[in-house]
Amino acid sequence: MKVVRDPIHGYIELDELALSLIDTAPMQRLRRIRQLGLSNLVYPGANHTRFEHSLGVMHLATTLTRQINSIPQHEKDELRAAALLHDIGHGPLSHVTENLIAQYTRQKHEDVLHLLRKGEVAEILDEHGLSPTIIQKHIKGESDVGKILSSEIDVDRMDYLVRDSHYTGVAFGLVDHVRLIHEMQFYEDKLVVGTGGVKAAESLLVSRFLMHPSVYYHHVSRIAETMCVRAIEELIQNNVIKPYELRKMDDAHLLHIMRSDEGYAGKLARSLEERKLYKRALYVGFNEVTEGVLKYRGNVRRIEAEIASMAGIDTNDVLIDIPRSPEIPELKALVKLNGKMVRLDEASYVVATLEKAHWDNWKMGVYTPKECREKVGKAARDFFEVKKTTKQFRLTEL
Repeated sequence: MKVVRDPIHGYIELDELALSLIDTAPMQRLRRIRQLGLSNLVYPGANHTRFEHSLGVMHLATTLTRQINSIPQHEKDELRAAALLHDIGHGPLSHVTENLIAQYTRQKHEDVLHLLRKGEVAEILDEHGLSPTIIQKHIKGESDVGKILSSEIDVDRMDYLVRDSHYTGVAFGLVDHVRLIHEMQFYEDKLVVGTGGVKAAESLLVSRFLMHPSVYYHHVSRIAETMCVRAIEELIQNNVIKPYELRKMDDAHLLHIMRSDEGYAGKLARSLEERKLYKRALYVGFNEVTEGVLKYRGNVRRIEAEIASMAGIDTNDVLIDIPRSPEIPELKALVKLNGKMVRLDEASYVVATLEKAHWDNWKMGVYTPKECREKVGKAARDFFEVKKTTKQFRLTEL
């Protein structure tokens, strides 16, 4: 047994299985993939990686299973391996490339069975009598014990919220994960939070709610990610990058290919490196556009061309970012109250009110070079039929 020092959880124990898996190429690649993609353009300290996150998730999964005697040791070993390996399917820059990879390969980052069944990872799992198929189920939360790793409230969320808060310096990731883990248990084969953990569960949801606009959906991050995705799409369409190869890359490899391009992709890549980003020509929420705007998510390119034509500029100078509708799976987490299981949003008024608040956080953006901002903004407002909002005056202006 060895230990490593983690800035979030203190000392993390590594047994023979963990040490063997850590030394494999798929795990070492995670050292070269930033957890928050391009968020370091906003928060300079956000350079932590998927590797250290994976160690943290394994640590929390181990801590939780130690207090549940009903879980057999072999399942604890499976879950420990699954926690460590759960992110090996991530592409470079983490979630920046996730939708692109899914679009072209029909595989999400949780789909890692092909990596578990071959090479050194497969050999290690075989040596320890662990099934790749079962570990895949644990990673996707398709087994009872896998709910610890992937469910409405899981150790994956606990680690990334606390870790991301620490490295960005944003003080919203104050999750009492120690208390929450202590209050989690299996009841009727379902993972539930005990009565004493409701406040800790509330802290997790409030933290996630506050971290979304401040970190995960910060407008500068969204602009940078939209530019990056467009550059990668260009390289895929020009056969410079193959989607299945993209999934195997690390950040440095991808950025090198992008900056080496002599066309539009290279121009965007160099703008990202120099932090010369597009600006917001339009940035609105559901209070100014209806939910019907979500239908445009599948036709973004056509709309960009139309807005560019209305503004009289090149199509490449308009980028549209329409996030998917807000999802809050944590609301469905189960809480055990007085011997009965109820949903978390039924047990907590605080949690119930967060659903609407998440919709208030949603923003769509139309981005363009600084010099085109005014005319693109006008064209975008006309196209999306943006509602006029009532202006609020300060007392000094009256």
